[in-house]
Amino acid sequence: MKEQNRIAVLGGGSWATAIVKMLSENLETVGWYMRNKQAIEHIKENEHNPNYLRSAELNAAQLDLSSNINATIKNYDILIFAIPSAFLIQELKKMTVSIENKIIFSAIKGIVPETGLIIGEHFNQIHHIPLKNIGVITGPCHAEEVAMERLSYLTIACQDEEKAKLVGQSLQSWYIKTKISDDIIGTEYAAMLKNIYAVAAGIAHGLGYGDNFQSVLMSNAIREMKRFIKKVHKMKRNINNSAYLGDLLVTGYSLFSRNRQFGNMVGKGYTVKSAQIEMSMIAEGYYATKSAFKIKEENGAKTPIIDTVYNVLYEHKNPKKEFKKLTDKLD
Repeated sequence: MKEQNRIAVLGGGSWATAIVKMLSENLETVGWYMRNKQAIEHIKENEHNPNYLRSAELNAAQLDLSSNINATIKNYDILIFAIPSAFLIQELKKMTVSIENKIIFSAIKGIVPETGLIIGEHFNQIHHIPLKNIGVITGPCHAEEVAMERLSYLTIACQDEEKAKLVGQSLQSWYIKTKISDDIIGTEYAAMLKNIYAVAAGIAHGLGYGDNFQSVLMSNAIREMKRFIKKVHKMKRNINNSAYLGDLLVTGYSLFSRNRQFGNMVGKGYTVKSAQIEMSMIAEGYYATKSAFKIKEENGAKTPIIDTVYNVLYEHKNPKKEFKKLTDKLD
């Protein structure tokens, strides 16, 4: 592996901005690809992202900003993808250079809609990246709290422990603590599933359910997550660890959670389309729900919460009636 400072972030949103801020605490130079040329110029002049996490101070002198994805890929060895999963293929189509010899870390909390694969699987199966060169960066961690430098924790998962440690050391600081894991597939599925459960929590809140019900919903969600992940990737893991339960809780309860906000709007009567338009941000849980429902159908996992969210978002069934039926299935 080359020097630690050959790390680049691909994406221009909140999570990408937060990761750039974290890397800047340790590295002299951070590569950063984003397609928005106006945002790049604004960052160079004003040292903050005009569209996301405006409170996050960025040292422009440290940033190698580019709107050319191929230039960034060519110049950096470790690529951290933080592009919403719904737009990943669209961005990857712009590539004219190979990524087969790159180390890929995913900070994407979703699933690729076109292939139905989690990000690591997509890079492995479609772009032929060896599994030892693929990693995952997961929470529990909200980008907004990174911007405010509030104490946060990250889990870095990779088959190659040295690569996980390298990325972890590049991200940690006085307000960021990191730990490593070898459960790449499990942590990535957990990151995808917790967004669906956050949508469920939001719908419940929008419908008027209180904290008592929310606690039961989250308790059932972590057990449902365990059943789901065990079906798709069986290995020894503690589902109560922060990468699973912790990430679920922060996404399900926090006011910063886009997926909870999206669900809350649906629960209050917004159509899916109107909620998406008003939010003007991607709620990964919407796309993940369709893929997760298909996967659970193929693997036979018992998932009443995923089923309920799917019925509301894709079958356009009445949220009030669907959640009433769900209450009789939870314990």
